[in-house]
Amino acid sequence: MSIILALSRLIAIPNAFLLAVGRHISVVLMGLMVLAILIQVFFRYVLNNALPWPDEAARFAMLWLTGLLAPTAFRRGGFVAIDMLPLMLPRLLGGLLALSLLFVTLLVLVVAVNIGWGEVTGFAGNFKTAALKYPTSLSFSDWEKVPRSWMMASILVGFVLMVSVNIELILRQIAILAGREEDLPIIPDSDSVGAE
Repeated sequence: MSIILALSRLIAIPNAFLLAVGRHISVVLMGLMVLAILIQVFFRYVLNNALPWPDEAARFAMLWLTGLLAPTAFRRGGFVAIDMLPLMLPRLLGGLLALSLLFVTLLVLVVAVNIGWGEVTGFAGNFKTAALKYPTSLSFSDWEKVPRSWMMASILVGFVLMVSVNIELILRQIAILAGREEDLPIIPDSDSVGAE
């Protein structure tokens, strides 16, 4: 059991750090997304001349927000769940059911990582966005369209982080079933950005 506890602590530390970094980046992305939408509203409805890039920029930010924040929600139990059955069962059976569901979730997430990898490295990842561009030189004289793979990388990053969180949750559940819950690192249940 000491190995399970050590592994749980070992994976909890990088998870806490990476998820905190993801939350901080997400704050910036949220601001950029709102700014892009406000720019589009101004140009479309005030100047009657819609710009081509704000919609894609907002989508880009939203995809990365999802990829970076979903693992935090998963770690904190923030996803929608029907937990009536495990709560009705005796503690041991409810814990075993939770553990088995975490293993099923891990299988789904591994498939999702594979799909995300295919989206980033496969044929579709070679396409470019319609309007988003980035400078390719320091003089800002040359611009190139953003590859679609940069957007799809948000899916891959999100699922890889969720696999890591899922492994942590599996180790935690095993420790809980063994009656060692008090020895586990605490997962903060806070709404603040830097809660961990």
